[in-house]
Amino acid sequence: MRITTVRILVQILVMGLFIAFCLMTTFAFVDEHHGQYWVSKFLEIDPLVGISTAIATGTLYKGLIWGLVLLIPTLLLGRIFCNWICPYGILHQFFGWAFNSRDAKSKIESNRYSRIYAIKYYILIAMGVALLGQFSLSLLMVGCAATIVGGLLALFAYGVIKDARSRRTVLTGITVAGVLATLVGASAMSRGDWNGSLQIGLLDPICLIHRSFTAAILPAMNLPDTVQKGALGVSGAGDPRQHVGAWFVGFMIVLLVAMNLFIPRFFCRVLCPLGATLGLLSRFALWRIERDPAKCTDCDLCLQSCEGASDPQTQLRKSECFVCFNCIEDCPHDALSFAFVPPKRHEVPAPDLRLRGSVLAAVTGFLFTPFARVGASGSKDFSATGMIRPPGSCEENEFLQRCIKCDQCIRVCPTNVLQPYHLDFKNIEALWTPVMNFRTGFCQLNCTACGEVCPTGAIQRIGIDGKLGLGQFEKAGPVVLGTAHYDLGRCLPWSMKKPCVVCEEVCPTSPKAIYSERMQFVEREGKMVVISATSNTVTVGHEPKPGEFDPQPVAYRPGRFVGDGTTTYHVEIVYRSGQHETHQIVANDADTLRIDGVFSRTPVAGEFAIVKYEWKVPKIDTDYCIGCGICEHECPVVGDKRAVYVTAEGESRSNKEPSRDRNRGLSLEKSVDARGGRGHGHRPAWSAEESATAVAIAHEANMAGHGDISLLAMLSASSVAGPAKKGGCCGGSSGGKGGCGCKA
Repeated sequence: MRITTVRILVQILVMGLFIAFCLMTTFAFVDEHHGQYWVSKFLEIDPLVGISTAIATGTLYKGLIWGLVLLIPTLLLGRIFCNWICPYGILHQFFGWAFNSRDAKSKIESNRYSRIYAIKYYILIAMGVALLGQFSLSLLMVGCAATIVGGLLALFAYGVIKDARSRRTVLTGITVAGVLATLVGASAMSRGDWNGSLQIGLLDPICLIHRSFTAAILPAMNLPDTVQKGALGVSGAGDPRQHVGAWFVGFMIVLLVAMNLFIPRFFCRVLCPLGATLGLLSRFALWRIERDPAKCTDCDLCLQSCEGASDPQTQLRKSECFVCFNCIEDCPHDALSFAFVPPKRHEVPAPDLRLRGSVLAAVTGFLFTPFARVGASGSKDFSATGMIRPPGSCEENEFLQRCIKCDQCIRVCPTNVLQPYHLDFKNIEALWTPVMNFRTGFCQLNCTACGEVCPTGAIQRIGIDGKLGLGQFEKAGPVVLGTAHYDLGRCLPWSMKKPCVVCEEVCPTSPKAIYSERMQFVEREGKMVVISATSNTVTVGHEPKPGEFDPQPVAYRPGRFVGDGTTTYHVEIVYRSGQHETHQIVANDADTLRIDGVFSRTPVAGEFAIVKYEWKVPKIDTDYCIGCGICEHECPVVGDKRAVYVTAEGESRSNKEPSRDRNRGLSLEKSVDARGGRGHGHRPAWSAEESATAVAIAHEANMAGHGDISLLAMLSASSVAGPAKKGGCCGGSSGGKGGCGCKA
């Protein structure tokens, strides 16, 4: 059997496994096979994913060790991964073969090496420098200082030391000391936290094809009714998923595949950072294609099907060879073979890089992180980004250091709540990372599937107990994604005189975070003047017009104020003495109201009668709200904004961050005597000494105009002074349960 036939069979098997894993990455499958994470195995064997996350975070997630193991065949055979294992490379090779209409001469010319094939190495350099984050900035600053100092010392050595050998020794020592001082100084300046930006996932082929299948290909295949509903006894796939920016992801893969019509294996040769990584390592490969000059006739037929444009007809470019073996089979003179440690003079081991291009790529990567983060929407202005992350997500900066934008979590989500963060230029660093959109779904209470399939630990595998704060996690409390808020101007019972308790009914927490409280509201034109009254009836009219003394008549619909199961009507009598009393209305005609019971004293003409309606209105207890978003998803108020909506305020993943720019839990932090809700386990009680120190610091900061520390003082004061007296932000009217969250 020919080696190329073996390769094709392996490619078919690999592509079949990849598609099978994509189709099996569903909530039902992951839930049934809990603990088996091999549906993400293609991402775990990606060497670039393991290397980049290790550099960005300083740790290596255990599943990514497989990617490092895969480097062994690269060091032995070269870039065998690109043409034998990579599903994205296999996809490009298939379309290049299926739509290749070039003649033999054009095929040969299209497969000659070109300088543009070095672009992928510059992309890798830029992304690699971006990984270093603030460490690269520290490295630049300390490096410049070390260069200046080293230069001065070198000049001094040249002037003082006459012996050439001693001078070389001293200069070598200065160089080594400068490098060590630069590394130590940069590490000290960055305080051990590189805070880099992981952007490998934008162009990594495994991440790219996973994202394309998740956001565009599989949802598009699910559109036909037959696929949704099933046929011939096969169950359907259900409603198609909808993803923000799916058109961009879909057209991106179409464009990259279509480029094969102009440049064979365009993505693999020109853009692929994983290919660039393997190309750098393949220079050390022990086996490679070897040409026998004695047999070669320079016919160039070996270029006809060359996948990597690696120049097998001359000195082989090891960093570009895909080990496809096409050249060996195409050679009519058996001049090519796959040899062990062939002569070095027959190869070009290193990539074709230029110093200026490398420096420009490094500067681009160096500037990306600070430029991407100086925008306020990336840290301070969270409302502009809608950045609510899945349960189990790391703190935002660490999350961005780990997330590779593969969107596996989005595909496995059972409710379609997870969406790829779209290209809106507000937070370019977070492009295609998962965020929650509660208009499309909600976070199921007993679901942690997103963490089960995350290959890098950006979303931790917390389990159901960890998410709900049960068992050993009881002290830490449940995972909080955010907090629900009401837009009272859009809420049906609050502003539109329509009863609604949908949000309370669907709230999954126990006790419910959303509860109803009966409140009274003045009826429109409900302020009336008493015309006459008996012990249990009162005849009313509108207030007199200016210049008149007699009340204006009213014409109510009989039975209008009788009420129903959701609403009751009341009349409040305001006496001239200032006293008032309220009674429920049980009947009415055009202008007379009959009450339940009797008045304490009969109203007289000219006194005021205020008609009110009473019903349930929803309120939020922030002690128990976990930000699951089902209230926003099920809210019947549609349009540009729901009446209830969830923001990231109060999220638990950032509540340990000391910086207010990174801590979105401070604004809803409770006093230490919170009622055992989500506030339990957040911040330990302040000691008297800590409280006094915080108050002093806050006072000094406020005197200097730095008001951002005053919140800490308020928190510390609340933990020392105990519960506030009545008359807080809500005046105590909500009984400590209002949406304001105060402890009146």
